[in-house]
Amino acid sequence: MAKLEDLIKQIPDAKLRAEIAREAAALKSTKKFGLVFEEHIPEQVQLPGLPVRTGSRVVKRGNGKQVFQVLEVKGKTARLAPEPEGQEETAKLDELVIVKRFGEPIYPTLTPRERIERAPDKPWHTIINADNFHALQLLLYCYEGMVDVIYIDPPYNTGARDWKYNNDYVDVVDEYRHSKWLAMMQKRLILAKRLLNPETGVLIVTIDEHEVHHLGVLLETIFPECAKQMVTIVINQKGVAQGRLARVEEYALFVFMPQAFLEKHHDDLLSPDRSNEKRFMTPRWEWLLRGGNNSRREDRPGLFYPIFVDPKTKVITGVGEVLPLSEKPDLSKLDDGTVAWPLRTNGSFGNWQL
Repeated sequence: MAKLEDLIKQIPDAKLRAEIAREAAALKSTKKFGLVFEEHIPEQVQLPGLPVRTGSRVVKRGNGKQVFQVLEVKGKTARLAPEPEGQEETAKLDELVIVKRFGEPIYPTLTPRERIERAPDKPWHTIINADNFHALQLLLYCYEGMVDVIYIDPPYNTGARDWKYNNDYVDVVDEYRHSKWLAMMQKRLILAKRLLNPETGVLIVTIDEHEVHHLGVLLETIFPECAKQMVTIVINQKGVAQGRLARVEEYALFVFMPQAFLEKHHDDLLSPDRSNEKRFMTPRWEWLLRGGNNSRREDRPGLFYPIFVDPKTKVITGVGEVLPLSEKPDLSKLDDGTVAWPLRTNGSFGNWQL
């Protein structure tokens, strides 16, 4: 449907365009979406290194939304017609950038820019600054089926303006938000699969609750022969407000090729390490202090009170009453370790989290 709407916009006859748009809107209102998504939504990429010629499709630098057809090039200027229709205009050539739709032939190359030597006897790392789709295509020439691990951290598609599709921000008001995200991911995951070692390769994708279920089904579709597991990652023990329940976690989805297995390890990454007893016997009072907004005593006066401690047994023995904002605390017993007040590192008065 998204492709159909894109084609309708290119119909030059206004009356015909309006009639077909009405019929398409009626069709869309009856279509139900589950994981069904618009796999063919086109992306386009800017190619700033290519010369502008008659017939080229271009955008203006800094404004990648409107695409123009180059009708004529004269000297250092070009005559442009906006797509699908509109008033002709002119622009300087150095203001224009060639664009190509995905699927049109392009011939990308990697150009070395800089090298930093840190350890001559160790393997080099490489950072590729490129559109990730075309970078993956290039890597296939040398490394198809040879990569051990691929880790990706894609846009989470939260509904905020946190990622772009076709040089335009995708936000919560975009009715094709999930389809665009899935179409973007599908193209790249198919290339990633070709790069992975087909026997022992592992793919790891981090994600949050906005797309985790869609991504899981997409991975099942692309990697049907692989074992898949999801790991919960606690990123904020305090929780992030989500309107109802607070979220403390994100997720990592693991895709294991058929012969990829984990070796046993002495650390299960869950049980506390008790070897350093001092670490567990020394209270970290700053973890109980509120930070950021509302962290001053006057911001939350009801959270300013003493906590009493037995310094020998390392046990909290009691909690005092809230001290009125007009009164100053007695700090004379701080040094003997029998009382704690919510004092900030600069000595100012703060407040407790609880």
